Amino acid sequence: MKIALVHDYLAQDGGAEQVLRRLHQMWPEAPIFTLFHRPGSVSGFEHAEIRESYLARLPLGRTKYQWYLPLMPGAFESFDFSGFDVVISSTSAFAKGIITPPGTVHICYCHTPTRYLWTDTAEYIADLKYPKIIKLILPRVMHRLRMIDRLQAERVEVFIANSKTVQQRIQKYYHRDSTVVFPPVMVEKGVIAHPIDEYFISGGRIVPYKRFDLIVETFNRMPHRKLIIFGDGPALNELKKRARSNITFVGKISDDEKIKLLSRAQAFIHPQLEDFGITPIESMSCGRPVIAYGKGGARETVVPGVTGVLFEEQSWNVLFEIIESFDPTAWNPETIRAHAQMCATSVFETRMRQIVEEEYQKHRE
Repeated sequence: MKIALVHDYLAQDGGAEQVLRRLHQMWPEAPIFTLFHRPGSVSGFEHAEIRESYLARLPLGRTKYQWYLPLMPGAFESFDFSGFDVVISSTSAFAKGIITPPGTVHICYCHTPTRYLWTDTAEYIADLKYPKIIKLILPRVMHRLRMIDRLQAERVEVFIANSKTVQQRIQKYYHRDSTVVFPPVMVEKGVIAHPIDEYFISGGRIVPYKRFDLIVETFNRMPHRKLIIFGDGPALNELKKRARSNITFVGKISDDEKIKLLSRAQAFIHPQLEDFGITPIESMSCGRPVIAYGKGGARETVVPGVTGVLFEEQSWNVLFEIIESFDPTAWNPETIRAHAQMCATSVFETRMRQIVEEEYQKHRE
């Protein structure tokens, strides 16, 4: 069985890249097709065979790739998958639009239907650093890309969703059924620490939609409470300017450093709407509860009163009240850690191999 992997682009290290990394470890001989690869931006692919699209050869194709947005669907269509039995795309954008030959099965692991086309179009355009005239044209471009994205979804034989939240979106926007397979999390690295420290923790890619501003605003009003934020991103400097001295930014850290910080925290704070949310699972693997916005993937992974607390409104005063009344000793670390095992890498690998083998056999019959 000859397998190929497809990914939107390799320019940042996030949850989608964690899934691709695991798929690469499962099938290390499978080449990875992608729009472009920015060396050094993502770890774990040093020995992978990476095949870039023609966009990588265009001027500033690896740095100002947003300018080539209208060309992205066609760039994926240009790849040749002759000779492959199974192609697995890992995507939240246009990688699902590849064209595979007859007899080749295309399995799409969908992190979400393309956000800037279906759910966050207005916010996406507003945040772009483009001239006003370009922003006036973009809605028409988005309309065309939305139609292309919908049609390209028809080429997928099997959709896999990373959560029930994404499963519902796939049905709504693509009118396709899908199977839920939670993304892999290295829960075996989690450790339960004694005693815990006095700080709360949050972190990830520091981008606006993850709502770290909400946490900063809350802890600015609680100088007696300590907060640690890890990670890097375009919104980091602005957050630092707004934060008081009880808030510490530790930047990009190693997995071992992250586990150490998570294991000693009173709780992990997850204020954003996520398709799934890997870092809350990492916190639970260390036996620590999660305080999460009760929408999206958090509703599927956080059990109120058992593994954490869900809040229904993204406002500082709601989060303030939860933190002020939070009792870090009222939780069973072993129970929380056991719950995180549902996202173990072994569970992901077993389910993915099963789906790939079943679909491969179907197409051979």
